[in-house]
Amino acid sequence: MENLDVIVLRHLRDWRQQGKRALLATVVRTWGSSPRPLGSIMALCETGAVVGSVSGGCIEDDLIYRYTNARSERHPDALEDGPPELLRYGITADEAHRFGLPCGGTLELLLEFNPDPQSLIDLVQRLESGSLVRRITDLKSGGVTLEAATRADELIIDDQHLVNIYGPEYRMLIIGAGQMTEYLATMALFTGFMVTVCDPRCEYSSSWSVPGVKLLSDWPDDAVKAFKPDRRTCVLALTHDPKLDDIALLEALQTDAFYVGAIGSRSNNQARHKRMVEHFGQSEESLGRLRGPIGIYIGSKTPAEIAVSVMAEVLAVKNAVTLPRDLNVAHAKNTQQT
Repeated sequence: MENLDVIVLRHLRDWRQQGKRALLATVVRTWGSSPRPLGSIMALCETGAVVGSVSGGCIEDDLIYRYTNARSERHPDALEDGPPELLRYGITADEAHRFGLPCGGTLELLLEFNPDPQSLIDLVQRLESGSLVRRITDLKSGGVTLEAATRADELIIDDQHLVNIYGPEYRMLIIGAGQMTEYLATMALFTGFMVTVCDPRCEYSSSWSVPGVKLLSDWPDDAVKAFKPDRRTCVLALTHDPKLDDIALLEALQTDAFYVGAIGSRSNNQARHKRMVEHFGQSEESLGRLRGPIGIYIGSKTPAEIAVSVMAEVLAVKNAVTLPRDLNVAHAKNTQQT
């Protein structure tokens, strides 16, 4: 599954190229609990078609009513040209209930009316080529400037500008094409990752059957080098074979990948650290980013359950969530055995 932002912007581009009126809504501020994070976007066409999400659905319904079907007295010129507008939801308990917001939740949207088609064409082209893009919207005129970005900074809004970073989809490189990889790759796809699997062992790669996943037969260290992991990339080694896993992990630790980890028991993980220190000149400090055993502890036994626990940890790290120690696999297993 592609990055949701790219899907939203591509639909918005197409609508505007076809001469249809449309708006782009961006979550720019939240207070308390919020159903969607800052920077979340949705596009609304004059026909009532919606792509993307800024809430659980109720706010989307209200935007459709306000700006398309209703043509209400409050908005007699729905989706007419004009400067961006700020719209706030959930200020009162009644509004929070009406719009399906969590208790005490409030969010503010910036609405951009009929964005320039050429700017959208340029933005989508950059994103499809794998670039990270800073989109700067002038809040007075609605004019948009696109700049190359070097890192995925958080959204910024002030009295004059909205600055939002759009980037290519998150990527996952998995070493090993076994059964658990099939489950993990499937979960990663539907959570928005582009997934690549590397396995030079033909007995595993020949039976690979997950559509939408790129399969490589390179040696893992070469695959990691060619993949060029960045801060939107995770690398996971799942073969249980040190000849394959270790070389991939060592390469990945030299990159900006946000998550580098390997499957295995606590004893296997300790043996891996020992090998890397004794044979590859690593130190405990240089191995500090290496995760293992990977996953959130849920008592998983089957490949599918283990994949769930691993995917949950990857998403937690991606979303900058600090996991309690009792959910960490290594700590939980150690606690059970003491």
